[in-house]
Amino acid sequence: MMDINDIKNHINNKSRLLGVDMGSKRVGLSISDENRKIATPLKTINYENIQILINELEKIINENNVHAIIFGNPKNMDGSEGNSSQSIKDKVKLITEKIKIPVFLWDERLSTVGAFNLTSQLDINVTKRVKNIDEKAAAFILQGVLDFLNN
Repeated sequence: MMDINDIKNHINNKSRLLGVDMGSKRVGLSISDENRKIATPLKTINYENIQILINELEKIINENNVHAIIFGNPKNMDGSEGNSSQSIKDKVKLITEKIKIPVFLWDERLSTVGAFNLTSQLDINVTKRVKNIDEKAAAFILQGVLDFLNN
């Protein structure tokens, strides 16, 4: 895992970023456009084991010119790191041993809440808002990184 402040040193002009909202049962994925302005929900996959996830990530990386992956880091509201954060770090460590592009962590506090609230502003009913919430949360995480890069 690398420091998010170093991300600009690891991406080139026309590369995409992949955002990941890692849950214990589902993993939300999002992808940026090649100019790194907009994060778009990509898909939600059921988490079975780390190797299946790695295989899926490698496939997406190869098909979409992805140059870095951003994993949401679920810190506690006070900024400390609890069990969820440590679990993500453990999984990300295993992933970085297999995937050869830079991997970064991004503070994802309230990303799922943010994604849910954003869809509420679009006047979408609750059932539809909950559907695909993981990939929307991944897009919320990735958009935070894109905004950070473009400021």
